[in-house]
Amino acid sequence: MKIAKVSKERMYEIIRAPVVTEKSTMGSEHSQVTFEVARDANKNEIAAAIEALFDVKVVAVNTLRQVGKLKRFRGFLGRRVETKKAMVTLKKGQSIDVTAGI
Repeated sequence: MKIAKVSKERMYEIIRAPVVTEKSTMGSEHSQVTFEVARDANKNEIAAAIEALFDVKVVAVNTLRQVGKLKRFRGFLGRRVETKKAMVTLKKGQSIDVTAGI
């Protein structure tokens, strides 16, 4: 995977938060970690940010966009936030502790 040059500020902008769900914790058995990322970030930027911030080697990055749905609450129309998630596969034997801060 080609790693892009990313500034330190942009790295913290790209990686928003870890996703801690039942499905994402099952991915940790396969050296995968899931993060919520900026919607305008591409896979190369995400890989560069993860490698620099957590000092690990990234093998692959899979992304998905979750479109915000229209929902009603007590008769009022609202919209959920659009998000982007990145499932990052790390080199065998490496891991990221998502419960600890950066």
